[in-house]
Amino acid sequence: MMSRTARWTLVLVILLIVIVAGIVALVYEQEIPPAEVDAAQFPQEQIRRGQNVAAAGMCVVCHTAAGGAANAGGHRMETPFGIIVSTNITPDADTGIGAWSFDAFERAMRRGIARDGSHLYPAFPYTAFTKMSEQDMRDLYAYLMSRPPVRNEPDPTRLPFPFNIRMLMAGWNLLFLDRDPVAPVASESEAWNRGKYLAQALGHCSACHSPRNALGAEKGGRHYLDGGSAEGWIAPALNASSRAAVPWTEDDLFAYLRKGYSAHHGAAGASMTPVVREGTSRIPEDDTRALAAYFAGQMGVPADATPELRIRQREAAAEVAVNTLDSTGARIYNRACAACHHPGPGAPEMFGGQPPIWLATSLRLDQPDNVVRYVLNGTQHDAGNPREGHMPGFAYALNDEQVAAVVQFMRESFTDRPAWNGVQDTVKRIRDEYPLASQGREQ
Repeated sequence: MMSRTARWTLVLVILLIVIVAGIVALVYEQEIPPAEVDAAQFPQEQIRRGQNVAAAGMCVVCHTAAGGAANAGGHRMETPFGIIVSTNITPDADTGIGAWSFDAFERAMRRGIARDGSHLYPAFPYTAFTKMSEQDMRDLYAYLMSRPPVRNEPDPTRLPFPFNIRMLMAGWNLLFLDRDPVAPVASESEAWNRGKYLAQALGHCSACHSPRNALGAEKGGRHYLDGGSAEGWIAPALNASSRAAVPWTEDDLFAYLRKGYSAHHGAAGASMTPVVREGTSRIPEDDTRALAAYFAGQMGVPADATPELRIRQREAAAEVAVNTLDSTGARIYNRACAACHHPGPGAPEMFGGQPPIWLATSLRLDQPDNVVRYVLNGTQHDAGNPREGHMPGFAYALNDEQVAAVVQFMRESFTDRPAWNGVQDTVKRIRDEYPLASQGREQ
């Protein structure tokens, strides 16, 4: 007969085996066998629909490296956990998804699990794509499988321990992956509900415009669209917390998303540039309008909002500051910025446009990062609108103190917000991200 100690030891061993088996069952995913996919099976109409889905999901934005072939991967994304490198999603059988059946593709899109059974990181926004309709999923698959295959094997993602243990994503998914479909709201319009679906299931807008918790999951509820970050840029709030100098109207949002420029808010820049160029300007116009209707509703903007008076007041205050102040920042602004950004009547239009930076949301955020990045690096990639033009960077022309001075001048003179703290430290930190730009520090 077994002793009491032996019995308890046996029970604990069995319990441990059950727990380990449960964990293995939770994290282990079988490889789905490779498939031979004939693109000729997909009707042209389905491929055309899939092209719109791909544009709405902006696949090419993250799956294309600078100067690389479309969707062939290699784009490097900075995250708090390390650099993640996007994969090849062209139908190349060896280095892309050419051997992926629809079941394998859908599993990756809805559950974040690759064909070989490995877990994907949520930098690939399967947390949004899981909400796609069955039709959109099949149409997207048809489109991607009909593209030209490109043989390209990007560098693998290598995160530091413990984030390199992909099986841990099974627990992350258990905690944070919400697979419920996008629920329509009966009291809202058809366009608003369409915009909600596009924003939540395809455009994954909250991936950048919502804050995240310590484990990298988006915060929902009252934090939804409350502002976040993307590759070093601050993504402003798209809800009632928006810091815009004048309220966004539905027409403003449509112009910005469709053309990359709003007369009341300026040009699309930073991470929004490729979003507009490859996404919201390419989807059907009604879908862009639906997104505008949805975000206008999130911001609580009345349909008849008339910001003209506030715009004139902001511009008049900026004009007084530019013409009368004699601080270091004001002098730098007049010499380096005013040629393209001069407030008041008779201001020239140069290099395609004159964005009203006294209305820029970036000047009204809690941190100066976006403004510092624009001053140092400029904008060289427009969203496809000839009015946007290009802005040179001043990293080589201005040292840290001078950049901080002109940034603080704009903050204090063009907004009613308090002065930023630590601007010069922010300039140094951001300049250090671009080694060549450090040459301007000693001037």
